[in-house]
Amino acid sequence: MDDDFAPLTIAAYAAQALSTDQRSDAGSVVFPMLGLFGETGSLLSEVKKKQRDRASYLSYADTVVEELGDVLWYMTVLASRVNIGLDELFANVERGFGDWKQGGAPSLSFDALQPAIMARTTEPSPAFENTLLSLAGQVGLLVNDQQTGQLSDNRAAFAGRLVPILRSILQAANEAGVTLEAAAIKNLAKIFDRWPHDRRYPEPFDAAAPADEQLPRTLTMDIFERKVGSKDYVFQRCNGINIGDRLTDNALYEDHYRFHDVFHLAHVAVLGWSPVIRSLLRLKRKSDPAIDEAEDGARATLIEEGITTWIFGQAKRLDFFDGMKPGQLPFDLLKHIRQFIAGYEAESCPLWLWEEAILEGYAAFRFLRKHGGGRVHVDMLNHRLRIEALP
Repeated sequence: MDDDFAPLTIAAYAAQALSTDQRSDAGSVVFPMLGLFGETGSLLSEVKKKQRDRASYLSYADTVVEELGDVLWYMTVLASRVNIGLDELFANVERGFGDWKQGGAPSLSFDALQPAIMARTTEPSPAFENTLLSLAGQVGLLVNDQQTGQLSDNRAAFAGRLVPILRSILQAANEAGVTLEAAAIKNLAKIFDRWPHDRRYPEPFDAAAPADEQLPRTLTMDIFERKVGSKDYVFQRCNGINIGDRLTDNALYEDHYRFHDVFHLAHVAVLGWSPVIRSLLRLKRKSDPAIDEAEDGARATLIEEGITTWIFGQAKRLDFFDGMKPGQLPFDLLKHIRQFIAGYEAESCPLWLWEEAILEGYAAFRFLRKHGGGRVHVDMLNHRLRIEALP
């Protein structure tokens, strides 16, 4: 049987990586240089964490792969902004300026640069630590030369600073037992999870469930405030029937969290997922006991509530995401959500879809906070949440 696996070429990786550069300052090296400096620091930080928390820090090896991928991405962008291809740099990583190979090497693959067999390490070795310090020093020299004007309009000088950085990256990968191909592939997967070229919405998680166990593909919910005694409560009504308990902020200081069920409605509309709304509408998937217990049970409901509360804490610091557009939510926020939901069906939702759900939910929340209520329209078919004033 023929092996149809094709190694990832450096040029192919660079082309895909550059297609995800979201910045508008295409002529500037400042952003990618800051990124390269920051990601190099993150690599050093991973070693520090492992040294400090040797027994408990178990994600070290996987994180090193991810951080090396991020370093590659910033190297790619930085090189492109001075008209140097990543493949050209790698083609010259063992050469001197006397025999510099111009124009790159389109067929050069990542696996051609490293030993065929390497042992993946789970602990930072002294050699790896020294190489990372050398890498940090090389990046520091690059930044210094840029700031002092030594690299301005000088492609050869820039290449002279980038090649030693690549040598250190390659050496660090070898010492960690990490293939740069794996780091590059993981990096592309992460980027397209966040900034895809083609946004394809997944089918609802309950598509195969009986119709009476499916979340409603369209739904209208009235959310409104009413004073009971001296306290304001939020009520929700669907088809003339009050749904769930009356809600307060459950906090010492008013922050309007009493309207938070609109976030669950946004999860339904955009993600096709919400154990909380399933419970409120009595739509648990009882026909499949395993799904009913794991995906629609109390633990899943608590996880969704926990995610919602945690995001709310971040949102308060960012004016409840007012003015933010797709692609602008903090990347770390979305990555933490993935960690929250690990092991549950919503883990498969791409990060860009989570972002859409959050932005839709917070647009509706800001309306509710301003007007004291509203009529919310859930549209799972078009993955949208719409809100209007109550009639």
